[in-house]
Amino acid sequence: MRTDPYPGTLPAREHLPAAWAGTPVLDVVVPVFNEEKDLRPCVRRLHEHLTRTFPYAFRITIADNASTDGTPLVAADLARRIKEVRSVRLERKGRGRALRSVWSASDAPVLAYMDVDLSTDLNALLPLVAPLISGHSDLAIGSRLSRSARVVRGAKREFISRSYNLILRGSLQARFSDAQCGFKAIRRDVAQVLLPLVEDGGWFFDTELLVLAERAGLRIHEVPVDWVDDPDSTVHIVRTATEDLKGVWRVGRALATGALPLDRLARPFGDDPRDRDLADVPRGLARQLVGFCVVGAVSTVCYLLLYSAFRAVTGPQLANGLALLVSTVANTAANRRLTFRVRGRGGMVRHQAQGLVVLAIGLALTSGSLAALDLASSDPAHSTELAVLVAANLAATVLRFLLFRAWVFPDRGPARAAGTVSRTGETPSQATAVRGATAPAPRPSTPAPAPPPAAPPGQAASWTTSEAGPAPRSPHTPQPDTPVAPPPPAAPARPRLPARPARQPDHDQRTTR
Repeated sequence: MRTDPYPGTLPAREHLPAAWAGTPVLDVVVPVFNEEKDLRPCVRRLHEHLTRTFPYAFRITIADNASTDGTPLVAADLARRIKEVRSVRLERKGRGRALRSVWSASDAPVLAYMDVDLSTDLNALLPLVAPLISGHSDLAIGSRLSRSARVVRGAKREFISRSYNLILRGSLQARFSDAQCGFKAIRRDVAQVLLPLVEDGGWFFDTELLVLAERAGLRIHEVPVDWVDDPDSTVHIVRTATEDLKGVWRVGRALATGALPLDRLARPFGDDPRDRDLADVPRGLARQLVGFCVVGAVSTVCYLLLYSAFRAVTGPQLANGLALLVSTVANTAANRRLTFRVRGRGGMVRHQAQGLVVLAIGLALTSGSLAALDLASSDPAHSTELAVLVAANLAATVLRFLLFRAWVFPDRGPARAAGTVSRTGETPSQATAVRGATAPAPRPSTPAPAPPPAAPPGQAASWTTSEAGPAPRSPHTPQPDTPVAPPPPAAPARPRLPARPARQPDHDQRTTR
C-alpha cells in the first residue's frame, strides 16, 4: 500500500454555491481504450443530456488510455467542436490510472466517471452527483444490485458480479452493494485525500477506493440504475477477476496490519448532532462491547486449550497462570487494535503493562476459585475444574472490560486537562474544540492544484503525462505516468482541526469555500 505523507484532514462538507464562478461544477471523465467507433456517439449523447438537464456548468474529459487505433483523433475532433469537451492522452493503460490522473489535475469540485458504452441510463447522473453538490455525501455510486435497479445482462455476468460482491462483504466487510459499476462520483476534496492511498491502477481501483472510504467513515450514497449489458465489451473477465482477488488480498492485509492511516481521515461534520460532544454519554459503547465479546470468546477458547495442555504436565495453579498470561497478552493486543482501535506502536508497552495488572485481578479470581474447589473436593474432576474456571472468567471478563475502557484505553476527549494525549496522539490543542465554541479556529489553507491550461474555443486540450509531474511517492512505490499538478508545499505539522461551529438558524447563510 502507499505510504505517502498524510495530506491533512478533510474540511466540513458544505453545499456548493449556485454559481461556481469560472469553474465547472462537474467534471465527467470517460476513460477509453480503442473506442473509435463508440466514442463520438457517447460523448455527443452525454453532452446533449447534460446541456438539457444539468443546472450547473460541466466539463466532459476524454481520458485516452494509450489507444492504438483512431481514438485519439476522434477525441481531438470532439474537443475542437464542443467547448465543454477536452481530451487527455495517457501513454499507459489502466482505468484506475486514467481516473487518478484526470481527477488529481481537475479543478471541478465534483468528479465523476462513466463507461464509454453508456450502459447506465443517464437519468441517474443528476441523482448521482446531487448529494455531493449538496454536501450530504462524500462519494456516490450507481448500483445494479439494488432492489429497485433494472438490469438487462446475461446469467454469467450476473453470477460473477454477485459472487464478487459476496467476496467483498465476507473478506473486507464491505457494506456497499456494487463495487464495479462504471458509474461513480466523488468530491474533489475527498479525492485529494484518498487517491494517494489507492495503489491499483486497473479495474480494482474502484473497489479499493470505496473500501478505503468506507473504512475511513466517509458517506457513500448509492443510486439504483437502469443498466443494459454491452455485448461487445472488451473486458477480459478471467484476468480481471484474478487481479481483483489479488487486490482484495492486498487491501485486506493492509487493513489487518494497520498499514493505512484511515483513523486520521477525520472530518469536522459541523452541526451534525451525532458528532457533538455530549456530557456523560459514552461514545462507541455498543461497538466496543461487541468487539470485546468477540475477542473475549476467542481468548477464552485459547485459554482453555492452553490450560488443558499445561495441566497435562504441571499442577492446576501453574497451568492456570501460564495459560492466563499467554492469553491475556494476546487479548490485550487484539482489544487494542480491534475493539478500541488504537493504531501504531505508541503506548504499546504501557498498554501491555496495564493489561498485566488486569491479568493479576483475573488471576486472583480464577486462582481463588480453584482454591475454593480444592477445599470443597480433594480430587475434583477435570470437567468440574473447567466449569469453575469458565464461571470465574465470566466475572473477570466484565471487570476487564470496565478497566480497559476506563483505564487502559480511555476515550480522552478534548475537554480533558491540558497535556493529556488522546489515543490518536493529539493533545487538546490539536483536537476539536469543546462543544459551545462559536467560531472555527484558523485552518492552514492548502492551495488547490493548478488546473491544466484551458484550451481556447475550437482547439483541443493537449496536456499529456509529460506536462506535469506525478505526485510525490515513497521510494518503494511505483511511479505512474500521471498528469497531475505540482503538489502543494508540505505542512510542517498535521493541520489542526477547527472548532465545531454552533448550530446556526436555518435562515443564516453558510460560509462557502
